[in-house]
Amino acid sequence: MDEELRSLTERLRQESGDSAAYGHLVATGDPDVLAEVLTAPGQPLWARELAAFRLGLTGDRRAFESLVLFLNHRDPQRCAGAAYALARLGDPRTARAAAALATNELRVAYALHPVRLLTELRAPEAVPALITTLERRLRPHDSYRRVALACVEGLGSLGDARARPVLTEALAHPALAEAAAHALSRIPRQR
Repeated sequence: MDEELRSLTERLRQESGDSAAYGHLVATGDPDVLAEVLTAPGQPLWARELAAFRLGLTGDRRAFESLVLFLNHRDPQRCAGAAYALARLGDPRTARAAAALATNELRVAYALHPVRLLTELRAPEAVPALITTLERRLRPHDSYRRVALACVEGLGSLGDARARPVLTEALAHPALAEAAAHALSRIPRQR
């Protein structure tokens, strides 16, 4: 069993009280049963998360909307699981959704996993979204340093020259300076 799936199922088993419904969702191999959980009224959060995650891992795009909602959840474990499943889903809408969440200033507290997902996807939306998010994090007294650091690391990983100015600016921030220097070293020099 995939480690991320094992971790998620253990957490959700506890949330569900190890119910019979939980056992059924873990055991079923029928994607239609899982998809029904996403649309049926009155389903508990743990059931929706488990169904969306399992569908996402199989590439079933019916999980997309639910996974995006979980990517923007206040619980970091739900965000991490959703990001993992979205990276494997193969839905072309994923990068746009992650970019929208990463750059939404009203939801910046939940931007860490969308930023990391953008880096993993390496989609065209990634570099502009990470630059925008990082620029906003370089303001004085910004309290979202983990998001800023994820942007710096992501931009270094992506190695796109468009990130050079914002990474150079990040050098002036002690909490980001080392990571920014490393990221800049990964961007090829232009001739």
